[in-house]
Amino acid sequence: MNTVEETVRLMKDLPDELQAEVRDFVKSLGASRDGKAVEQDRDWMNLSLSGAMRGMENEETPTYSASDLKEVFS
Repeated sequence: MNTVEETVRLMKDLPDELQAEVRDFVKSLGASRDGKAVEQDRDWMNLSLSGAMRGMENEETPTYSASDLKEVFS
């Protein structure tokens, strides 16, 4: 039995929702090979960042001195 046949056999035992997840995963693998995944990842990253920063528009930006930014190794 080859890989495709085994994958199909295993998928048939899964509920429809999990079969859809497998399908989406396989699609994402194919998209990553032709560069589309990079664009999708960037879109998701921007969406995630905008969600994380929501409500922070009026917060004060802290100021740091040069000594705050130095890392000390002992």
